[in-house]
Amino acid sequence: MIEAVLSVALILYLALQLEDKFSVPSPLSLISLSFLLYKSFPEFTQFTPDAEKFASLVLMLLPILLISDSLELKVEQLKKHGLSLFYLSVITVALSVISAIFLGNYLFGDYHLSLAATVLLFAMVLPTDPVSVVSVFSQFELPHRLKILAEGESLFNDASALIIFVFIGLYALGGGQITVAYVTEISLLVILGSIAQGMLFGYIGLGLLKTTDNRIAEMMVLILTGYGAFIFAEHFYKFLNLLGAHTHLHLSGILSCIIATVTVSHWMRKAVKYEEHRIDVEHKALIDETADGTPSRRLVDSALNTIKVTVEERTRHLRTREDIQLLGVVANTILFVAMAEIVNLDHLTEYRHEILAMFLATTLIRALMMAKFAFLANRTNKMTSVNFRWWGVLTFAGIKGGLSIVMLSMIPDDFPYLDMFKAVVIGVILLSTFLYSIILLAIISRNTEIFRAELAAEADEN
Repeated sequence: MIEAVLSVALILYLALQLEDKFSVPSPLSLISLSFLLYKSFPEFTQFTPDAEKFASLVLMLLPILLISDSLELKVEQLKKHGLSLFYLSVITVALSVISAIFLGNYLFGDYHLSLAATVLLFAMVLPTDPVSVVSVFSQFELPHRLKILAEGESLFNDASALIIFVFIGLYALGGGQITVAYVTEISLLVILGSIAQGMLFGYIGLGLLKTTDNRIAEMMVLILTGYGAFIFAEHFYKFLNLLGAHTHLHLSGILSCIIATVTVSHWMRKAVKYEEHRIDVEHKALIDETADGTPSRRLVDSALNTIKVTVEERTRHLRTREDIQLLGVVANTILFVAMAEIVNLDHLTEYRHEILAMFLATTLIRALMMAKFAFLANRTNKMTSVNFRWWGVLTFAGIKGGLSIVMLSMIPDDFPYLDMFKAVVIGVILLSTFLYSIILLAIISRNTEIFRAELAAEADEN
């Protein structure tokens, strides 16, 4: 296990060096270095001997990745861009699945996939990886609104894809009947229930935050809040059964974790703003009293104390965010190292045609969905306008991640096409990580000055 820790530290160090000095996105270097190390020294990396263990590892690390990314979301941003994010992360995912149903027979006709199997397969390759998106974006000056759309979509569409996978795909695979009424009811129940439960855990976390001024304790509160919301949502049916209900309903752990973290983060920001307001009040009082003569010692002491409290709180919150982000980076590195262990080159080669077909199909679907979003958004003031450059960025920001493999582990072992599904999903993850990242870098690099001008224009508007 010590060798595994050394491997993670070495790979992360090299990946960060490549990112800083050569602008290589960390997901590219993490996957490449992890695969190279595993093939050269397999005894050094022994996190996950199989896909099932990898899925368990992803579930363990997923909340910290969500917490890290959710801390950057602001309630004001969600309100301002809420309609656009809802369309991107909910409507677009639903329309993509519907499009996939019509493409399923054409792409995988030899397998005679059922409707349920088609939904499962495409739902697994719809979630995007927020860590990869943030990693690429962090190297450039991009318009703030574009970053909100891409990063927000990459967070929230995970929840939408998982809801479709579990409550439609797996439900139908088990013999359940899919109707419009069922889809509408279960979608509203899971989404609204997850949001309500996430806010509840957020306020619980806020209450805990008020009990401490310790930075480490504050970080633990954020972790407890996010993980608590995630696990409670995933096991919500147990709580209902304790109350006498007989159901297998569970909520979306991803959505609950995001909402809980955003709730706590929102009040942390409000606390800092309140202290800053107090500084302004004290400053005004000092100016007023100075105009009449020498300010009193009491007023000076009060102003200095307010400044000290504000600086300490702001510094503590900032360092807490940095600590959580560090944990997120380490967790993401562990996932990439573990992914290298479960990649089966023989399976990828055997199903290479299916992998390529799925990759091209999902790329085309995403491009069309982003074009449809741009068409609608540019015709209303209630959504964020999207130009051609932004459309390209949004299209290739759809890099896939570990959540797809978590879904794989949820498919019954006796499912006849499980091996093909595993190869296709892992293959699409690898292709999207490399090709999408390269294309994304090319688009942004080619338009660096234009994006910088758009960012400056946003600042002038505000």
